[in-house]
Amino acid sequence: MKKLEIACFNLESALIAAKSNADRIELCADASAGGITPPFEEIEMLRKNTDKEIMVMIRPRGGDFCYSDEEFNQMKTEIETIKNFGIDGFVFGILTDDNEIDFDRNKELVELAKPFPCTFHRAFDRTVDEYDSLELVIKLGFKTILTSGLDSDVNYGKLTLKSLVKKAADQITIMPGGGLRSTNIEEINATTNANYFHSSAMIDDSGIANLEEINRLKTLINIQ
Repeated sequence: MKKLEIACFNLESALIAAKSNADRIELCADASAGGITPPFEEIEMLRKNTDKEIMVMIRPRGGDFCYSDEEFNQMKTEIETIKNFGIDGFVFGILTDDNEIDFDRNKELVELAKPFPCTFHRAFDRTVDEYDSLELVIKLGFKTILTSGLDSDVNYGKLTLKSLVKKAADQITIMPGGGLRSTNIEEINATTNANYFHSSAMIDDSGIANLEEINRLKTLINIQ
């Protein structure tokens, strides 16, 4: 059974996803920034309202993925605090000034997050070489990479996604995301042969996930 994660940029979307057929919720805030760390009270409220897995975004701001010492310390503090909220994992990614994987800082956060699994988010798509980046993220101990195949969305990156899924094999989960909707998920599924997919399931400009879209996505990735 292939699985589906829903990116929720607000508590309302997360509570909708909680009632859906999705397997996991990625909770963050501020869709316009591409997702940042959500308010602590929203994490606690979501946990009270669902038994689904909750992955929490750790990101101090929008923009690039190269952070100041102060921002990095904020990320560490957030992980330490959120570990006590009954969540199931973390989502983050740090790059250097030249858009390479920042090995030392990512390693520190992965170690700090233990025993919770970590997803390296779409900062991966800013890197230059997908295979070098893949090997580094595996070595760092991440369990999942959220990626659109080093492109703007999954439609353009699908062939790279296919090769990443094949190369990753059982070392790490490659999770296609970015522009994934019920209108294209069958093609992306068939092309990439991935086992986990990621979508915000938003079908209009309301900023809210759509329950029917979530359930349609889950159904479509499991049609043989």
